[in-house]
Amino acid sequence: MGLFKRNPFGHILFFKKWLIRILGTITHRRFRGFNELHIEGSEIIKDLPDTNVLFISNHQTYFADVVSMFHVFNASLSGRVDSIKNVGYLWQPKLNIYYVAAKETMKSGLLPKILAYVGSISIERTWRAEGKNINRQVKMSDISSIGKALDDGWVITFPQGTTTPFKPIRKGTAHIIKKYKPIVVPIVIDGFRRSFDKKGLRIKKKNILQTFEIKKPLEIDYDNESIPDIVKKIEFAIEQHPSFSKVISKKELLAQEEINKQREW
Repeated sequence: MGLFKRNPFGHILFFKKWLIRILGTITHRRFRGFNELHIEGSEIIKDLPDTNVLFISNHQTYFADVVSMFHVFNASLSGRVDSIKNVGYLWQPKLNIYYVAAKETMKSGLLPKILAYVGSISIERTWRAEGKNINRQVKMSDISSIGKALDDGWVITFPQGTTTPFKPIRKGTAHIIKKYKPIVVPIVIDGFRRSFDKKGLRIKKKNILQTFEIKKPLEIDYDNESIPDIVKKIEFAIEQHPSFSKVISKKELLAQEEINKQREW
């Protein structure tokens, strides 16, 4: 790899690698120290192709969710199953991981701009801007950017477009799936909302169990399934259908009771 080799978005890979190493080392204790990240299903990661993989997930904080995924993905690729023990897995990180984020968020300060260099595909939200509800057309250049990222590697997206739970799935994700036909891998996270502030930068509470479940890729008939069909499939895959609300609340309680017992022991 040449010292100044760039990815399709013009980011210098040498700088990106060092940013991932440094930020990963700084954030590691947020998921293995102050709080614990319980991972399930990470063996799936090693069997995925190097490109055209779309990860869909529920969303709880602006940045901590994505940071945890960089940790889990790289740890899994280095042979660790359901573990991020020993941060050495970041020495040779996967450099073609991208995540979809609101352009407004990624320009809101120096740290977001640095995080954007790590792999943000910054798009303009069609439903909200500057704290107000809006209604504008999807920019085709944003769709093309996501397609470019899928062609180069893996893309993380949050189909609800908000950290508020059980909000509707945005149809844009289904359109992207129909258009680019990626392997779609669902992820369900929890505990981040309780342990971090909304931005996911400040630790709000310690000794919180954070859960991270990677599910098997969705079976999708790209040509024959309709947009509403795919939206519904996403809604259930990331456990954001309203019917999950009571089930998840009970699951959260049992999981936290278990980690409290382990700490007492």
